[in-house]
Amino acid sequence: MWRYALKKLSEGVAIAFGLVTVVFFLFDVLPGDPARMMLGQREDSAQLEALRAKFGFDQPLWVRYTSYLNDLSPLSVYRVEGPRAWSADRQGGVVFFTSGNRVGVLKKPFLRFSYQQADRSVSSILASVFPNTALLALCSLVFAAIVGLGLGIVSALYPHTFLDRFLLFAGSVGMALPSFLSAILIAWIFGFLWHDWTGLPMSGNLRELDDYGEAWLFRPQNLILPAFTLGIRPLGVIAQLVRGNVLEVMGRDMVRTAHSKGLSPLRVLWAHALPNALTPVITAISGWFASMLAGAVFVETIFGWNGLGKEMVRALELLDLPVVMGAVLLIGLVFIVLQLCVDLLFAWLDPRIRDALRSG
Repeated sequence: MWRYALKKLSEGVAIAFGLVTVVFFLFDVLPGDPARMMLGQREDSAQLEALRAKFGFDQPLWVRYTSYLNDLSPLSVYRVEGPRAWSADRQGGVVFFTSGNRVGVLKKPFLRFSYQQADRSVSSILASVFPNTALLALCSLVFAAIVGLGLGIVSALYPHTFLDRFLLFAGSVGMALPSFLSAILIAWIFGFLWHDWTGLPMSGNLRELDDYGEAWLFRPQNLILPAFTLGIRPLGVIAQLVRGNVLEVMGRDMVRTAHSKGLSPLRVLWAHALPNALTPVITAISGWFASMLAGAVFVETIFGWNGLGKEMVRALELLDLPVVMGAVLLIGLVFIVLQLCVDLLFAWLDPRIRDALRSG
């Protein structure tokens, strides 16, 4: 089991390294001069050169790449002096060795600083908005899992009926409907046309200032429409997965044996069919959480939800590349960690995998 865990961990590290490499080279080829964007209308040649030296824009591509890897690594080596020297106040960390003009630092991954937000660190920007997106994705996933599980079971209990066909059609429409289109339709219908009946706003955050701008108000109703919109696609996937897996398991010998022993259909479903049918569903749910973090871009923008997706859109508009790169890496890291946890959980729960690991 430990060898399996180390193998999966090494695979996760390799994938993370590949992700960092792709993200760096992808955004490095984008047009535009970051130094000019940072200075705006106040630029002059001396300031431009100073900024390029400070952030390393004047360095060759391989130097910028290795420097970026060095910033992200928890074990890093920096210069003591120079335009890009290590600073405990700005980058944090603990020194574990010093050699000449070099210093070794143990620190958190350093995502650098925003080009547009007054030298604010990317980590602090992401930390301020990521909890809102995580809450939105979690609520959407809980809604999709509960409703999708129920619809999938009902569809499997009444296969090839009108109800089954209707649920399959509705699930297919939900999966095919783009997020930006469903967000616009849902905001317009439930937040505008039917606002007097639903009481739900078209946009808003979980915490908002009152009309006087003095006190913060907690508004959970602002979470309902974006969570519903973001949960439509995984709901359809989960419902169809549950239906297919339950129907497949219900045809196995163990289920027929349980029926022959006189067990009620509901008992057979909950005790035998459903537990064996949920393994692929759990895999899908774990993958959907990270996908929701990325898919929240359109939903958060349309509903005005102050989260990671909305921040990414704002950063793209301003070509604030460190923020965009940091957000992409954060989403990728969440996906890698979740997949690692799911693999280890299945290896621990499934006796067939455990036996295969012992024999191997």
